[in-house]
Amino acid sequence: MNERRAKIHIVHELPRTRRCELLDVARSSAYYQPELVAAQDLALMRLIDEIHLQYPFYGSRRLRNELEDRGHTVNRKRIQRLMRKMDLTALYPRRRTSQPGKGHKVYPYLLRHLSIERANQVWATDITYCPMAKGFMCLIAIIDWHSRRVLSWRVANTLDTSFCVEALEEALQRFGTPEIFNTDQGAQFTSEAFTDVLKDKGVAISMDGKGRWVDNVFVERLWRSVQYEDLYLRAYETPAELRRGLGQYFEFYNSRRRHSALDRRTPDAVYYEPVHANLAA
Repeated sequence: MNERRAKIHIVHELPRTRRCELLDVARSSAYYQPELVAAQDLALMRLIDEIHLQYPFYGSRRLRNELEDRGHTVNRKRIQRLMRKMDLTALYPRRRTSQPGKGHKVYPYLLRHLSIERANQVWATDITYCPMAKGFMCLIAIIDWHSRRVLSWRVANTLDTSFCVEALEEALQRFGTPEIFNTDQGAQFTSEAFTDVLKDKGVAISMDGKGRWVDNVFVERLWRSVQYEDLYLRAYETPAELRRGLGQYFEFYNSRRRHSALDRRTPDAVYYEPVHANLAA
């Protein structure tokens, strides 16, 4: 039994310290084991997310006060830690709110004073946090700005660039090429893996100004609808359930949910106007 255990633990002929030296990696990272999020933290994250959707301009101080009003006495540093884990920031103008990756190019904002009058003129995207009964996932959605239609979406358990590229490639394959694609300055969207896909298609790239959440307001409104009309009502148990539920919700959102800003029409009805009759077929 001891010999078997010894064989199991021998994974490389070089000691771990020597391997860390050769790879120029800190030894502490080689021994790191990720910890599961505590149930109490998950409950607080859901409350923080609900408050953030209702009062997106609340920072950690006001969130602490709101949580106290709801019967939860929480240290402000703990709130800040959970907000970082959820990738949440208060929505007000300030410096360096969206950080591009090191060496990534940032593009100018192209939508100011632009009249958006047709489908596939401008697409936009963003990433949000999806609370579940246990744990959370990250959701990206790509929408058509004119019709508000969700063109593609993906969920993942990390803020990786790959699932963003997958959603982009699916939207381009199914719905053609937009004239302008708008994002924030997050590292996923400023990466060459993402921007190269757009440049290869000849799409003009637009990025929000720093701290300018209003520059991508229609995606922010979509997140509010997804959270209050689906995620908070369902409390999905597994990633598979989350994907199925979001698929059903986005089908409802596109084909049945009427928007007052669209003259009480659905996103599908606006997107598939006569000029897009071939796509509808």
